[in-house]
Amino acid sequence: MAEPSNSHAASEQATVILASLDDLLDRERIALLNGDLDAISRGLREKERLIDALNALHGDQDEDLSAIRNKAQRNQILLESALSGIRAVADRVAALRRVRDTLETYDQSGRKTAISTLRTGQVEKRA
Repeated sequence: MAEPSNSHAASEQATVILASLDDLLDRERIALLNGDLDAISRGLREKERLIDALNALHGDQDEDLSAIRNKAQRNQILLESALSGIRAVADRVAALRRVRDTLETYDQSGRKTAISTLRTGQVEKRA
């Protein structure tokens, strides 16, 4: 059985870690809402470190973890939405490139035909 002083120290340590994790999740939410991908990336390392430190304590913080779990789930939803938006933009950019590079038309019998519009980058000069 753990000594009371060790148990108390672990409890205080868990409280500090949970407060840091709570603050980090709030900052992560703001970064997600602002589209600050660099801040999200930087925070990931810190989040992993805090979670590892919390797991190392082997304490029973289920009640304390409830608020953290809710914030993490909220941020996960925001992150999934951000990734969906990024994918949509990438798809749109790819579609615009296709439109720029080819022209699709239909012939008299309704068959689709693609006409390449690739530019050579050269300008023809006429006198």
